[in-house]
Amino acid sequence: MAGLIENIERRTGMVGQNRMEMLLFRLPNRKQLYGMNVFKILEILPCPHLTIMPKLHKSVIGVLNHRGTTSSVIDLSLAMEGPKTDDYRKYLLVMSEYNNSVQGFIVSKVERIVDYSWDKIMIPPSGLGNKAYLTAVTEYQNELVEIVDVEKIFSEISPYEEIVDNNSEEFKAHIRSMLKHPEAKIIVADDSKVAIKQTGDTVRTLGIEVIEANNGLEALNIIKDYAAKGKLDEIELLISDVEMPQLDGYSLSAALRKDPLLKDIYVILHTSLSGVFNESMLHRSGANSCVAKFDTEKLAKTVVKAIEELHGGLKPSESVTKLVN
Repeated sequence: MAGLIENIERRTGMVGQNRMEMLLFRLPNRKQLYGMNVFKILEILPCPHLTIMPKLHKSVIGVLNHRGTTSSVIDLSLAMEGPKTDDYRKYLLVMSEYNNSVQGFIVSKVERIVDYSWDKIMIPPSGLGNKAYLTAVTEYQNELVEIVDVEKIFSEISPYEEIVDNNSEEFKAHIRSMLKHPEAKIIVADDSKVAIKQTGDTVRTLGIEVIEANNGLEALNIIKDYAAKGKLDEIELLISDVEMPQLDGYSLSAALRKDPLLKDIYVILHTSLSGVFNESMLHRSGANSCVAKFDTEKLAKTVVKAIEELHGGLKPSESVTKLVN
């Protein structure tokens, strides 16, 4: 089982190639084939004894000590509105890291790891029953693979705080005064409905208009369309998820850097992947900065600093103080 998880050096070589490695697995009492990005997986092991804690969410079946850290174990089938897993000790535990926290998912069988091009990963078709828990779909040997929206599951188990706009109109006016165009906008690209809403709401608290894109290719086409109309200066910057159908965030950033007209677009990668891995990928892709998902305060600070870096204005320390207060 240890051979399933490959080293990071080889994966970082995929930057700009629009490729990903995906773990294919099945859930108890379901025939469907599911997928999860290997980058997020720490290890796969037989499910050990779990400690049952009071007042856990119905999808969290217990906790365990994983390498010195207390981690929740999620019944993925139940979390996706499927049948409850009976005897979890019969199954496997996929330990993963999202947003700097470690958790396990119960799966019945691990099939294999497959190398995919992101242009083969598609948006879920309308009418798919559990579309709410999927970010994308693909095929493996003529079988449909449903890629799980882990962020959606986390948001139901531990709901993210609603974005509260405490910024003054004076502060928003100051931020807008530094933008390169009176109608400047920030593009937010993400295939997760939960993430794109929270990211967009965070940007709006700064008084800046948001354009939403559901994947990297859509974001790239929006930018190219603005450029073709001579309105590129209306795009202030891009906040992009990393894992997206058709064109991933790293490849999106790399594509912008290769285009003489678009190469100066400021790119913030917004991701739930591990920090060390992200730093390596960040430099290879040509993105300007990287922020962990669902840390709205840090995201807002990063956006403000990016605007100041691009256009001057208050010193970062002054504006960030205003933002926090």
